[in-house]
Amino acid sequence: MENLVDSNLDIIKWENISQNWQEKIERSISSENFPDYIVYPHDSENLSKIIKYARSHQLSIMPCGSGSKITWGGLKKEIRLVVSTQKLDRIIEHAVDDLTVTVEAGVKLADLQNILKDKGQFLALDPAYPETATIGGIIATADSGSWRSRYGGVRDMLLGISFVRADGAIAKAGGRVVKNVAGYDLMKLFTGSYGTLGIIQEATFRLYPLPEDSRTILLSGENEAIATATQTLLNSTLTPTAADLLSSGLVKTLEIDTDMTSLMVRFQSIAESCTQQTKILESIAKNLNLKTSLYQDKEEEKLWQRLQKIIRIPASTSSITCKIGVLPTAAVETLNKLTQLTNNSGLGLIRANSGLGYLNLDENIDTIKKMRSHLEKNRGFLTILAAQNQIKQEIEPWGYTGNSLEIMAKIKQQFDPENIFNPGCFIGKI
Repeated sequence: MENLVDSNLDIIKWENISQNWQEKIERSISSENFPDYIVYPHDSENLSKIIKYARSHQLSIMPCGSGSKITWGGLKKEIRLVVSTQKLDRIIEHAVDDLTVTVEAGVKLADLQNILKDKGQFLALDPAYPETATIGGIIATADSGSWRSRYGGVRDMLLGISFVRADGAIAKAGGRVVKNVAGYDLMKLFTGSYGTLGIIQEATFRLYPLPEDSRTILLSGENEAIATATQTLLNSTLTPTAADLLSSGLVKTLEIDTDMTSLMVRFQSIAESCTQQTKILESIAKNLNLKTSLYQDKEEEKLWQRLQKIIRIPASTSSITCKIGVLPTAAVETLNKLTQLTNNSGLGLIRANSGLGYLNLDENIDTIKKMRSHLEKNRGFLTILAAQNQIKQEIEPWGYTGNSLEIMAKIKQQFDPENIFNPGCFIGKI
């Protein structure tokens, strides 16, 4: 490794890695064979050099950014190098008039949003760990958030990427303009690939103008009434930027003045539109005998920040964070099932329009199994994102029941024939 050391590359031996990094890495690997080094390239040339070196010496690599989500997915096997893109943090181009931005993979989303805000724009992603999440990690885990209801997921905003292949060559897909569709399927492939196909080096996104006004209305009440309000909202002409169903346990943890299943809806537009849409939803709630609470300005911002932290970030190392999916029509029933299984201690959030969401639970294997069974019966899934290693060894993390494993394995073989990128992390231990 000493042959790689130069001014554009930082190499730290395992014994010199900070305790925080060591703990995160230990929770993401399947054995006690800890990595030898963590490597921080400063440019694409050195990133390429590292990959070539690793391949020639048969060294398995764990790609990451700031490490906020390296514990997600399956346990990795025999990792020898951790390669962090954290210092690949340049803003390559911000085309203000075209509403696009091109950045390196190590740019933190929070830093990017601050830069874009000065130009009245934003990237419509609200992932877990919003202060530390990097662009590369967000793409690799397909981690979007509640804004997905209005703007779509990561791949819907991704216009182009460049990445380092297993042979060290730099490849590109897509472009830097909104209408460019070349390589679109390749961008879809890398979104949610968990670093198993290559290391993302650069990305281009579409942007949106910052909304003039924002307000959130919370509807709470009986399950049947909440389900009806949700379907009424989805069938209406209202255009919320977020519409999330919250379990009673989550509402209780948020310290909101209710202990019932709730629907949290956010409108962001010009002030007149937000006012009108809020009134319409309040009228719907009144007809269904639902309680409503309105949040604006700093109070609204704090509410969403607190929600993000509680549902997406484990409260302790023993907590289990899961990503789930279910038929939207079964969302309220699913949250009620969670309440019953956990005696109202389980935290659950499901997006009203897509049925995608998250669970945050205390360490309980039986509850995980029962929730996974319930979701699968409703054409859904449960994937364990973050949990103790023992949990992931006892319960297969992904819970995949589809018929595409053979195709996934062939894609992995084509992109990474030496199996050096995150071995064991993906579905089927790919």
